Formats: sequence, structure tokens, C-alpha cells
Amino acid sequence: MTESKAMIVGCAGTALSDDEIDFISRERPWGLILFARNIGTAEEIRALTAQFRSVVEREDAPVFIDQEGGRVQRIREPITRHRYPSGAEVGALYRVDRETGMRAARTMSRLHAADLRPLGITADCLPVLDVPVEGAHDVIGDRAYGHDPDTVATLGREAAEGLLEGGVLPVIKHIPGHGRAFSDSHKALPVVETPLAALRAHDFPPFAALAGMPMAMTAHVVYTDIDPERPATTSPTVVRDIIRGEIGFDGLLMSDDVSMHALSGDFGQRTESIFGAGCDVVLHCNGVMDEMKAVAAQTPVLQGKALERAQAALSRLADHDGRLDDTAHVAGLRDELDGLFTAVA
Repeated sequence: MTESKAMIVGCAGTALSDDEIDFISRERPWGLILFARNIGTAEEIRALTAQFRSVVEREDAPVFIDQEGGRVQRIREPITRHRYPSGAEVGALYRVDRETGMRAARTMSRLHAADLRPLGITADCLPVLDVPVEGAHDVIGDRAYGHDPDTVATLGREAAEGLLEGGVLPVIKHIPGHGRAFSDSHKALPVVETPLAALRAHDFPPFAALAGMPMAMTAHVVYTDIDPERPATTSPTVVRDIIRGEIGFDGLLMSDDVSMHALSGDFGQRTESIFGAGCDVVLHCNGVMDEMKAVAAQTPVLQGKALERAQAALSRLADHDGRLDDTAHVAGLRDELDGLFTAVA
């Protein structure tokens, strides 16, 4: 296996530039993440994902995207025919009829996989397992399945299993919980002063229920009753005692975007802090070359336990439902998803 650095990076456009090819060939990031700026035609997306894998010389190099549904849907019509519902819409369906809601969550994820895998995208940053509280910032908002941990855990599991059935890796987020944040971590550092006992009862359970999933993304949130100084992403206490300990997650732990304003210090310092806390992989999303170089300079080679977790995650791509390669079967799933929502309207 070709050696990789423990990072996932973005790129600026719909194809890799010469500078990006030089950087990626030299630094060999483990994965690539796509955003709206990277989405051209289906043929361009396939070419981009293939180009990345060719440059890193790893056919199994993962390519990530945020394809949730609702307002977070990077790939839209005409590449996919669906305007997929938000997590909150699935949750509302679940409250009317539990079985129908569960079926909708799984079917939607199977369709995400059917959309993504032919494009060379093999990991979806879904499900959102955050449990919002009254008055929290709407950065999570309708992305959440509900406001109680049981609903979020149940629908999150259906969504994650649907992706795995379709040959796409789920990334549970934002561990150990972003639902109490009263600010947007893209812009500022949220500080949660809730007692640990309440976090254990309300925020942690969905993550514990899905602790066997292959990958998780951290929350850029300070929990003052656990570590008053550092957000989860850069806190050895949160990673060791809560994420690995209480929650029991032993899969690949990736940071949320290192370029978000919730984190302090320059990019080298942020990256050092992320690995110092015990994260396996650092995520940098915006494709800004100077930032990527600073992150890469402080990123280690993927090795040891982190490499084992990465390999274990990728191994789960092998077992998927071959029917999702059948155009007629997928068309039937699309009709079924539409029917699930109209049946209880």
C-alpha cells in the first residue's frame, strides 16, 4: 500500500490544477473532500475523483462529500433527480409513523449511495447525530432528525446502514455533540456549560448507539464540565475520556474542518493540537494552497492504530448491495421514497 499522510484535503475547482497535482503527489493525502465549487457535470466529477486517485496512486483513496439532504446537498439536479428531504423532515415522518420514517431514512441513504458511488465518491459525512436543544444556533437546526436522543439514534442508524448497503462509508458527526452550540463553529467557538450528567443523558447516546460505525467527525465545541480550555477537536480529555472512553468509539476519528474560525492559532498549531488530542486524521476543506501546505507540514504519515482504523473503514466498502447498480431497482427506490412521504401527508 502506498504511504499516505493523515489528512483529507479539498481542491479549488472541478479539476486539479498543476499546483494541486504537485502538492498532492508530494504530500499524498489520505483522502479528498468535495464541495459545491467542485461539482460540475457528472463526467467532470468522475474525472476529478479518478484524477485524485491517480495522483496519490491509490485506487481505494476515499473521496468525501456532505450529502445530507435539505440545505446540505452538494450534488443536486440534474445529476440526481431528487431534492432530498432534510433530517428534520425524516424525523417528522418518523413521529407520524415509526416504520415509515425508518424506511425513509434508510432508503434515502441507499439513494445517496446510488448517486455518489458511480461518481467515485465513497464517503458521505452523514448521519448528523447532534441533538439540538431549544434556542441553539441553527447551524444544525433542521439537519437534525429530532430533539430527543432516541429518535436521532434510530434514524441515524438507518441512514448509516443504508449508506453501507450502497457501498459508501458513513461519517457520524459531530462527536460528542453539537446540538447545544449557541454559535456557528464556522465563525466562532461555541462554549457549552451544560453539566456532564446532562450531556451523558441527552447528547452522547446517539454516538454511543452508533459507536461501531467506521468513521466519526469531531465537534469544534468547548464543554466546560469536561475541558474548559479546549474544544473537543483539540482536547485530549474529550477524545480519550469521552469519545474513546464513555462513548466507546474506536473507528477512524477525523477533525471537523481545521480552517473553521472556532479553532485558534495558525494552521500549523491547529494541526499539531488536533493530532495531540488523539484525532487520527485532520480535515482541511477550502482548497487554499498556503493553508494546505501549513497543515501538511505538521501532519504525520498515517501509521499505527490510525492506519489500522483507516484500513478497517475502507474494508467495509467491499460488502454492498449489488442491486444498487441496477438502474431499474434504483428507480424503484426513488419512487418508494416519494411514496413514503406522500402516504402520510
